[in-house]
Amino acid sequence: MSTKEEKDIVVTKSDEKGKEVEKIEELSMESLFKAGAYFGHKKSRRNPKMDEFVFMYREGVAIIDLKKTLHQLQDALRFIEETASSGKMILFSGTKKHIQSLVKEKASEVEMPFVNARWLGGTFTNFDAIRSRVRYLIDLEEKLARNDFASYTKLERLKKQEEVEKMNEKLGGLRTMTETPGVLFVTDVKEDSLAIKEAKIARIPVVAIVDTNDDPAGVSCIVPANNDAISSVRFILNQVVKAIKAGKARRTKSPESSKNIQNTNKK
Repeated sequence: MSTKEEKDIVVTKSDEKGKEVEKIEELSMESLFKAGAYFGHKKSRRNPKMDEFVFMYREGVAIIDLKKTLHQLQDALRFIEETASSGKMILFSGTKKHIQSLVKEKASEVEMPFVNARWLGGTFTNFDAIRSRVRYLIDLEEKLARNDFASYTKLERLKKQEEVEKMNEKLGGLRTMTETPGVLFVTDVKEDSLAIKEAKIARIPVVAIVDTNDDPAGVSCIVPANNDAISSVRFILNQVVKAIKAGKARRTKSPESSKNIQNTNKK
């Protein structure tokens, strides 16, 4: 059986428990296990840089050390909470087809920007140009809502609507990103390698779910875990959402404390 087939079996089995995992609130080794976060790739596909996070190999397949996953995730969540409490944004990036809707859902839940389709080159390194395109999209939507194109032909109005739809696919998740984020959260370092490269250039910290076959280069906070199974990604995203909510709550309760954090970050 191929590695992909083996992973697909685990993805399917863990996804069947998706709703059950969704209800788990406590972050623990047990909850990570139930989410299927422990299952890595075949030894033949290992990346030596991830060996320290492998507990053992069972029938040639890596079993991730969940004790280390728990420790790494707790550190990452503390960092994300601090970032949210400072008023900075956390950009979610997850472009695999089977998690696109999940990434959008979780980012929207905490009013954070997201990228769940192809990463647009220049999102960080040419941010002003990207922001200009987002403003154009918002302006176009407002004009359509006001029926400003009433004098246009039916075909011309249809083309404007199609333009909005296409732009929303690429830029819709960035409409709330008024400045470069404080953290980039990535669900798959291979799929989002360009995002990580740009984050490094822009000096934006990266928190990422890293599987046993991935290269963690450029990642500030590594969360060693299965990034193929939806249940595993969902569970970790839920924890990220909780951390952001906690950070926002702290900011609301202690605005003066948040200002101090921002001043510290500037230094």
